[in-house]
Parts: sequence; C-alpha cells; structure tokens
Amino acid sequence: MRILIVSWEYPPVVVGGLGRHVHHLAVELAAAGHEVVVLSRRPTGTDASTHPTISHVTEGVLVVAVAEDAPHFEFGEDMLAWTLAMGHAMVRAGVSLGRGGIGDGWQPDVVHAHDWLVAHPAIALAEHFDVPLVSTLHATEAGRHSGWLSGRTNRQVHSVEWWLANESDCIITCSASMRDEVGDLYGPALPAISVIRNGIDVSTWTYRDRQPNSGPARLLFVGRLEYEKGVQDAIAALPKIRRSHPGTTLVVAGEGTQFEWLREQARVHRVARSVTFLGTLDHTELLGWLHGADAIVLPSRYEPFGIIALEAAAAGIPLVASTAGGLGEAVVDGVTGLSFHPGDVTGLVSAVRETLDDPAAAQQRARAARARLTDDFDWGRVAEETAQVYAGAKRRVRNPIGRPHIPQRPLPDRG
Repeated sequence: MRILIVSWEYPPVVVGGLGRHVHHLAVELAAAGHEVVVLSRRPTGTDASTHPTISHVTEGVLVVAVAEDAPHFEFGEDMLAWTLAMGHAMVRAGVSLGRGGIGDGWQPDVVHAHDWLVAHPAIALAEHFDVPLVSTLHATEAGRHSGWLSGRTNRQVHSVEWWLANESDCIITCSASMRDEVGDLYGPALPAISVIRNGIDVSTWTYRDRQPNSGPARLLFVGRLEYEKGVQDAIAALPKIRRSHPGTTLVVAGEGTQFEWLREQARVHRVARSVTFLGTLDHTELLGWLHGADAIVLPSRYEPFGIIALEAAAAGIPLVASTAGGLGEAVVDGVTGLSFHPGDVTGLVSAVRETLDDPAAAQQRARAARARLTDDFDWGRVAEETAQVYAGAKRRVRNPIGRPHIPQRPLPDRG
C-alpha cells in the first residue's frame, strides 16, 4: 500500500509526542513493506524563497519537508496564519508527488493526517488524489481547555478540528477516553473511530532497577509546561510530601508557556529552592534523570495518552500518575504504578508517600510496567492495526456539514 502521512512535526522537527509517534509509525509501516511518504516541514525560520523543499529517504521512509511560505509569521502570535502558510507549502509539495516527483508520478492509496494543524493540506490532497482520508486526533482544543473555548483562536482551532473529523473517512484515537471525547465534541455524523494505542521501542530505553537511596527523595516530572499537564499540582503537593519525607526535591523537565507562572507557584508554596527547571532534555539526558530519580510524577489534568508513561516504564522508574484520559489506561493502579484523580493534590501526596515508603513494592510495580510494554505497546502491533484501518477505509459521500457546536462548559470528567 502507498501511504502519504501528513504531519506538522517529524524528526528532526519534534515539538512533542506527536513527532515521535509519527516517526515510529512510519518506520514500522515501511518495514512491513508499505511505500511510505511523510509530508512534513523544515525547522522554523526557513522560507520557501531561500530554503527549497527537501526530500530524502531515511529508515525506508521518504521524507518531504517543506519550508514556511511566510517566514515573518510567529506560531505563538499568528497561529492560524502560520498554519495556513505551512499548509499551503504542503499542498504544493504534495500535488507535485503526482507529477513525477517520485518515480513516474507516485500517488497514494490513502492520506493519513495527524492533528488539526495539517487539516487543510490533508483534506486537499485526499480530494486531489481521490483517496480515503484517515485522521489521528491526538488531542482536542476543548479538552486542553476543559471545554471552555472563550478565546477567538480557541474557537477557530476547535472549528478546524471539527472540520477535519467530519471530512475524514476513518478516525484513529490513542485511547478509549479520546474516542469518547471526539464523539462527544464532533458527532453525530462522524465516521468509524478506531482506538490504537501509542507504542514504544523498548530497545532505546535501558531498564534499570532503583538503587537504594539514603538521601532525600528525588521526584521527576517530564512534559510540556502547560496548565493541563498539572505541574502546579505537583508543586502544591511538595510541601506536604517534604513534611513526611524531608528534603524531597522535584525536577521539572520540559518547556512551555506556563514556565514563569510555575516558577511563581514554587515561590508561593515556599519550595522554590526544592524545584529545579531543566528545560528540554535530549534522549541521553532524559534517560539519566529517569534512572536517577525515585519516582516520576505525571499529574495531568488532561491527557489524551501520555507517552512519557511508557518511556518511564521502559527505563524502570516507579510511576505515580493521574487517571486523566489515556494515563488511566496506560497505568494500572496498584499493578504498574499508583494513580490519583486529576487535580487531587491530597491523592497525589498519598501516592508519592506510598511509593517512597515501600521501595520494594514500587520496584515490583516498575517491573510489571516494563513487562507490559512488549505485549500492549509494541510499535509493530500499532503499525499492523493502523494498516488494517487503511485497508478498510473507503471514501465517503461528502454531504454539507453545517457549522460546528462550540462548547462553553466543562467536558465530562474522564479521570
């Protein structure tokens, strides 16, 4: 099968978990014998007039990376304009594939879009080639803001997501929670929704049992510094944890828009000296911190999946995670980690204390989490299930889809 994957991030351009997901999926599909082309973008700061589209084959995948059409747009300030400019460049590059760009006019059998930022090029290219459109919705704007879409940009992003969902011929989500969320937000005329979990390549994550720690406990958070990731709850919990476990520290790895606010929260809770912000870590650095900490705390208030939970399990660090969305499916409470309700600081404190008080039991759960990865989260299995969705996808009759409903209330609790 000839597959055209459209994604706004693909190595070396990686913003978050989506880029890693698309990379592993593309490589596994290619390894299974499919012809895979990934249409993505070059790093920010490149423009089409001075940085032409580049294409190269890596790991069996042809990667076509476009430059930005208007380099003066800033993603954080001109999100919709920036996205449309990127989409325009992607459409031009995608159409050229069928004009002798690959071999003798390569054309896909299916187009696979990843998230709303590539809605315009993915929909246009599926229509141009007259092939099914499969979309993986990794998150929703309403979910990220608890259902409150009060800002103009928020409502615009939601509308594009709704359009992509309703224009798709099949939809994939990474968790049952996300499936329900997508159905609630974008239904009722949606195509079939398949749940296919994220995967992980365990060979790149060295497992290591915890070494006895005679000093203060070390907690670790890894993720984007955004409100929905719940870092503020981990900071609020730290003073209580330190009362029973003096000297406990929290290391925060990641970047995001809430960095300054989170630093202020550390000062408000009088733990500024006990909270360290590391910024973004490369793979080797991250693995070192995963091996050195006593537990990883993932306090998300909203989490479509939470791939860091799999990476932490692969490295052998005990998991303490909220039950938000996909985290509640990735971590089995009492078996592969300890869980608490999203936003429940008291529950977070209890789970951390139990983990620190009984390191032997915590290590047993960590081993169980690692063992589960090879059964439930193998990338080969993810690729096989995705290929089955491709094979069953048929181009639907396009009917007028009207206007989207804009939620103005909290989403149902899926914690």
